[in-house]
Amino acid sequence: MNSAPYRMDFYEKLIAARDGLLAKAEAIGRGLAIPSELRGSIGTSGANSAMPGTVRKDIIDAMEEAAGSVVPPRRLGDDIRRVVKSVYGDDFDAAPTNSCEAALGLVYDALLTPPQLGRGETYRSRCIGLLERHAEHQLSYGRPFPPVYKEVFSDRGSTAGELGISGRRAVNTDIVMVRMAGGRYEPHGPKMLPCPLLLETDTKQTIAAVTRSAETHAASLAGFLTLGYDTAGYGYGQRNKNGAPALQAAVGTLASTYGVPYVSDNAWGTPFIGTDPRQVGATVMLYSMDKVAGAPTSGLVIGREEAMVSVRRAMGIQSERFGATSAHGKAAHVSADPGKLSLAALLQALRVIRDEPERLTGPIDLTHQIVLDESASFRGRLGEGIQISKSYNLGGVEINYESTWGPNGVGIPIFSNEDRVAGSHVLGQCMAKMGVLLSQAEDANIIVTPGLGTVDRNGTLVEERMRLVVRALFSAMVLLREWATDQARVIR
Repeated sequence: MNSAPYRMDFYEKLIAARDGLLAKAEAIGRGLAIPSELRGSIGTSGANSAMPGTVRKDIIDAMEEAAGSVVPPRRLGDDIRRVVKSVYGDDFDAAPTNSCEAALGLVYDALLTPPQLGRGETYRSRCIGLLERHAEHQLSYGRPFPPVYKEVFSDRGSTAGELGISGRRAVNTDIVMVRMAGGRYEPHGPKMLPCPLLLETDTKQTIAAVTRSAETHAASLAGFLTLGYDTAGYGYGQRNKNGAPALQAAVGTLASTYGVPYVSDNAWGTPFIGTDPRQVGATVMLYSMDKVAGAPTSGLVIGREEAMVSVRRAMGIQSERFGATSAHGKAAHVSADPGKLSLAALLQALRVIRDEPERLTGPIDLTHQIVLDESASFRGRLGEGIQISKSYNLGGVEINYESTWGPNGVGIPIFSNEDRVAGSHVLGQCMAKMGVLLSQAEDANIIVTPGLGTVDRNGTLVEERMRLVVRALFSAMVLLREWATDQARVIR
C-alpha cells in the first residue's frame, strides 16, 4: 500500500505547517534586504482590481487638463473611437465604461440576453463558454448548464446571497459549459476546489467539443464566450498560421457559422499590441484598461460596428434624436459611464499604446529578462516543471508551475483564487512576510507585470525593485517546493 498522502492530506499538512513556513519566509525576507520603505509597497503585478498599480504622469496630466477644460465627454468618446478605428479600421468601434465588469454586463444585455419587448413570455438563450480560469467573471451572468457545474460560480471569490454573484445573472440566459480537452480540473489548495490546469489543452479536441455543444444547443444558441489571453497557462498556447491563439480563432469561425456573437473577455489584455480581435474573429473584445494598459480604473469594449451599435445604444452614447452620430445620454447602462476625467485618461493611454508602443513593450521585455536571469540563479532548487513565457497582451510574464506535479509526484502547492480570498493562499502569505505583494497567482499560474511599485512616474521599469520582487517570488516557491518534497514524493 502506498504510504504517500492523498492531496487532501497534503494540504491539511500544509496548513498545519503554515506558521513554521511563514517564520522561514520572514527570515528569507531579511536576507533579501528589501528596504523598509519598499516593504509592502512592491509586488508582482498591478493587474488586480483589489491592488491596482500606479498611474503614469502623462495619464495624470491628461486628467488634470480635462478637469480644468471645458470639453464635453462626447468629444472625448469620439476621439477614443477615432484612435481605435485608426488601428483596426472603420469596421470597428468602441464604447468606454467605468470598469471591465461593467462592460461584461453591458455586452450581455446588448448582445446575448433574450429581448423583453413584446407580448407573452420571452424565450431562453444559451451561450457556450469554456470551463477555463476565471470563468466566474465572464460566465456567471448566466445559469450554468449542465447542472453539474452549478457550484462553479458559488464561491469563486464572490459574496454569496441574492446581491452577490447570483445577483448579476441575466434574465433567461444559460451558459453551456465546455471543458478544455487535455486540461486537468483537480481539486487543490486548502479549500480543495477544482483548479483549471490548462497547460496541455488540445485545441482540436476542444473545438470539436465546442462544435458538438453548438450542434446540441443550436435552437437556442445566442453566442460564444472565451477569455482573450494568449499564453499556454490559460490554454491558448497553440497558434494558427497568423500567430493568433488557434482555439480562439476556431471559436470565432464557429460563431460566424452560426451567425451569433463571439465575446472575447480580454480583461488583462492590451489593445493594439495584444490579441487582435480581427485575427480571432471576435465580435467584441473587452478590456480592463487599468490592468496593464496604463489607464486609471476603466473598461473598454472594442468590436465590429454593427454589434457595437447595440452596445453603444445600451450605454446611451450611440446617437441623439435629432441625428447626431454620437451622444452622451441616458440608457440602461448609464451607470457604467466612466466620466470625463477617465475618458481623457483612457484616450491618452490608447494614444500612447498606438504611437509609442515601446513605452509598454520595453518594460515587459526587461521584466522577462529579469525573470529569466533570476530563474537561472535558482536552477536546481526550483526543480523541473517551471514554464516561463512573455506576453505583450498580458503586459508581462507568465510563470506556470503545474508541471511540477507529475503523474505520481508532489509539486509546488497549488492555490485557487478562493484560497486568496479565504486567507489560505500560503504562497502569497510567505511573500507578504518577505515584504512583497503577490497579486495574480492562482491555479499554478503566476503573472508578473510592471506597475505595482516597480515603475517610476514615466512608466519606466525600476530594475532593482523588479529583481527584488522576482527574487522573493522564486524564494517563496523554493520554500514550498522543498517542504512538499519532504512530505511525500508520490500521490496515491
